[in-house]
Amino acid sequence: MITVNAIGDTCPIPVVKTKKAIEALTQPDTVETLVDNEIAVENLKKMAAQKGYSCESSKLDDGSYSVKLTIEALNTEAPSDTDDASQYTCTPAVDNRVVVIRSSYMGEGSEELGGVLIKGFIYALSQQENPPETMLFYNGGAKLTCEGSESLEDLKELKNRGVKILTCGTCLNYYELSDKLAVGEVTNMYDIAEKMAGASLIVSP
Repeated sequence: MITVNAIGDTCPIPVVKTKKAIEALTQPDTVETLVDNEIAVENLKKMAAQKGYSCESSKLDDGSYSVKLTIEALNTEAPSDTDDASQYTCTPAVDNRVVVIRSSYMGEGSEELGGVLIKGFIYALSQQENPPETMLFYNGGAKLTCEGSESLEDLKELKNRGVKILTCGTCLNYYELSDKLAVGEVTNMYDIAEKMAGASLIVSP
């Protein structure tokens, strides 16, 4: 078993360290990551589910957490001889648009007006024939996906139409809203960076 010490590391470092440890494996094994907060635990569980690893987590006597990922098969397949450029398209996917909301209000100047504007923006998105694939909420924007937000009904409508609503877990924790999330899922900065890097278009009101 390989042990990764991510005590004291902030998002997304525990996930990154764990990914690197798994990539370094030369045979099936278990990677244990030690973290000190529940957000990191949930992020590692999410990664395990995405990759198909079995996962066990437990709280240790000192208040930290152990997350064990069992990798039963390594992804060691070499690229096929037919993996040439003719199989791929260089045109960005039209449905890979990402909306990034980093504040609970829109624009600069009056925050009261900005609150009205962001509510209108999210409503307008819910009325679009082709909504974005993903909406990312971080920093003050995390408040919009939580209980009490005036945009919840519109966000739930977007989620029902297949839009991925993802909110930064570190931000929820900072604003003490971890138990108030009312729509979508918790994510981490690694996933946020990955979604933004892979987007065909990023919209940031």
